[in-house]
Amino acid sequence: MKKYTHINDIDHLPSWIKEAKALKKNPLQNQELGKNKTLGLLFFNSSLRTRLSTQKAALNLGMNPIVMNISEDAWGIEFGDKTVMNGSTAEHIKEAAAVVSQYCDVIAVRAFPSLTDKEKDESEQVLTAFLKYATVPLINMESATGHPLQGLTDAITISENTTKKRPKVVLSWAPHVKALPHAVGNSFIQTMQKMDVDFVIANPKGYDLNPDITKNTPIYHNQKEAFKDADFVYAKNWSSYEDYGKIIKTDTNWMIRKEKLGKAKFMHCLPVRRNVVVEDAVLESDHSLVIEQANNRTFAAQLVLKKILEND
Repeated sequence: MKKYTHINDIDHLPSWIKEAKALKKNPLQNQELGKNKTLGLLFFNSSLRTRLSTQKAALNLGMNPIVMNISEDAWGIEFGDKTVMNGSTAEHIKEAAAVVSQYCDVIAVRAFPSLTDKEKDESEQVLTAFLKYATVPLINMESATGHPLQGLTDAITISENTTKKRPKVVLSWAPHVKALPHAVGNSFIQTMQKMDVDFVIANPKGYDLNPDITKNTPIYHNQKEAFKDADFVYAKNWSSYEDYGKIIKTDTNWMIRKEKLGKAKFMHCLPVRRNVVVEDAVLESDHSLVIEQANNRTFAAQLVLKKILEND
């Protein structure tokens, strides 16, 4: 495998899940695979789980991870073609990506959307530029429209915790104080569409996600109706897609409460705002899988790195 930038880079999800579970049982079994190899982690945005889990994954494989917070520690990077660089940017992506490729055997990039320009965000300017100008394999640690490492993590977590052949999974919008991206929701949808699950989406009117991604997935505007007989409820906030990047309204009634869940397991990618997105009683119950999800981030990243190193 030469890149992992989208859920569709997974050729057969069930076999990936099986392999990830095997890695989890013996995470140090492939340390020779990454010996003398360097993973460059480039962050245009802040991170906790993504940064630490991907570093840990690299170390488990014997790699040397190096980290750079681009927005704080690097020159401002220009992404436009034929730009007269007489403003705030001092380095062009053409040189930056080529240089980093000389230092690293694999590059992983994290960059968020503007949430102001839909067309620009959907063009995935940062990710696309690195794909074009880097000369080594690339991993998407979250981009403007997707978070495929999280999607793979969620598939592993559901597989480990289901007691049914075809569980019901609900992705539910939840309130938040800020306008948030669509990336996690998009990749979760695309991942569930690859799994044998009964999958539905619940969100208030005005918060339907990109129809090119949701496709034929049922969308409920009634949360209670969507939660009926659910085995897993994945909560995530996102801003409006139609009125791009805006908060149409914040309906606090959509917060996840214990009585709404029934017997369902609760999932969230973290960080989560307590008693805004979900109440304490859910997070502190045995229904919560959020810590287990965070742990599985390491093995999702490790599997991706393993497949890239094996290809090399």
